[in-house]
Amino acid sequence: MKIVSVMVVLAGVLSFSALAAGDPAAGKSKSATCLACHGAEGKISVPMYPNLAGQNAMYLEHSLQAYKKGERSGGQAEVMKAYVSGLSDDDIADLAAYYASLKP
Repeated sequence: MKIVSVMVVLAGVLSFSALAAGDPAAGKSKSATCLACHGAEGKISVPMYPNLAGQNAMYLEHSLQAYKKGERSGGQAEVMKAYVSGLSDDDIADLAAYYASLKP
């Protein structure tokens, strides 16, 4: 039973550290180009774009990396690729942390 408890605590710590990888404040300052499609505070003004506020940071980071690498296609993938092509891994982590920190 002790081993299970330790594993649960360790999993929680590892999950939190993965989510805390980016800096939300830095992400906010880098989000200006996102506003046109994803709205202020990550809430859309045009229904064809997704809300980003409150999304899981790891999902957002993975998605942005996939756009950057050209692993996503269809929809607005080419537009997203153009926007994220110049972002560093740290920029992506910061953006993901920022949008994850917002209330949906």
